[in-house]
Amino acid sequence: MSTELTPTSGSLAIRPDQTVFSAEQAAVLQQFGIDDDVTPAELSGFLHLCQRTKLDPFSRQIYLIGRKDKKAGRKVFTPQTGIDGYRVIAHRVIAETREAFGYEDALWCDAGGRWRDVWLAEEPPAAAKVTILRNGQRFSAVAVYREYVQTDWNGNPTRMWKNMGANQIAKCAEALALRKAFPHDLAGVYTAEEMAQADNPEPERHLRSVQPGEADPWASESPESVVVKGRSLPAQQLADAATDATLQAAVADIYRQARDAGLLPETVKVNRELLELGAYLIARGKELAAPAPEADPVTDAQFADPVAEAEQQLRATAARVGLDTLDADFEQSYGLPISEAGLQQLNEMNKILGGAA
Repeated sequence: MSTELTPTSGSLAIRPDQTVFSAEQAAVLQQFGIDDDVTPAELSGFLHLCQRTKLDPFSRQIYLIGRKDKKAGRKVFTPQTGIDGYRVIAHRVIAETREAFGYEDALWCDAGGRWRDVWLAEEPPAAAKVTILRNGQRFSAVAVYREYVQTDWNGNPTRMWKNMGANQIAKCAEALALRKAFPHDLAGVYTAEEMAQADNPEPERHLRSVQPGEADPWASESPESVVVKGRSLPAQQLADAATDATLQAAVADIYRQARDAGLLPETVKVNRELLELGAYLIARGKELAAPAPEADPVTDAQFADPVAEAEQQLRATAARVGLDTLDADFEQSYGLPISEAGLQQLNEMNKILGGAA
């Protein structure tokens, strides 16, 4: 079955040299729900996006969706497509570049942090992970269910998210991974699955005054209260603390806490981007200026790459058990060389060789 979508022909067809929508095209777009709130800039950007992605708005391959924005005082229009549109663009690029392309098995995570390759529980998964393989490189992304679920006015998941939550969150993770793998081709357009939460009713803050001695449920912890030795902290709080840190030594301390708690592989959100905590802490530590001479120096060794450490441990275990064919066995088991493997796969193989699987 071809992944190519057939563009509209005739008077509605978008030409590569077109700079504005024609009157006929504009009339059809208006029937699709693009009303007078749309700005000329939004229309021009949408036309350029249709030309760049080669998705056809008149065949409903790509949409311009308006949502009320209190700050703007009007509807703000955002381009959207479905996950099929993302797949079409990816396959089209691969056909043109003749690169290798594929997927690893999708994974779902339960509330306890355990990953599964199939989701059978009635309750929705806590997150989903999808990995794209493009030309020998791995592009992984994790989508957290609570951040993407679409809800009704009562805060309950809508029918699609209630009945097919695992499928919906997997589509979000796939969209994130595809956008990492094809950043130039997919920039500026999001999938309907990702944007479903944008239609959630805005939560209203409870206006009752906080009584003396009562904690304010809307208050957030200050950055200084996040990193406290001996406390078990969520990965996101550690990432937020690293963002607010001004010294490499502080980030190194956060890294050690995350490592000791086994949180380095966790996914966190930084500047609206999902990243692995360990990778973010390494990058954040290198961003900061070197400490003063009298301070405890922080070296790259303190920010050791968790994937590189896992590979070293795996090779040490293989040597200990006398396995001389580690690289061949690993590639046969996982379908990719050790040098391209992720932390989870390296740790899994290490456990198998060590008899702990």
